[in-house]
Amino acid sequence: MVLEKALGLLWCYQFRFTVMLEAQGKLINRPTQTGGKMYDKFFIYVPIEVARDSAFPFKANEKVKVKINIQNKQLTIEKTT
Repeated sequence: MVLEKALGLLWCYQFRFTVMLEAQGKLINRPTQTGGKMYDKFFIYVPIEVARDSAFPFKANEKVKVKINIQNKQLTIEKTT
């Protein structure tokens, strides 16, 4: 019984720190006109349930580094140092 409780707590501890909050976002293009020319301006919408989570690492208007991994077809957003 004690071992089962300990294993249960260990599982909860691991689960608590390895689960990633996930929701569907969206890539949005808002074309803008500058100097008589049209330019694409892309935004990534982060759902509110992700952005308000205490584990969300960014603040509004914070500069970030954006990387594309071509092999894995992934976009990574990181804090700038």
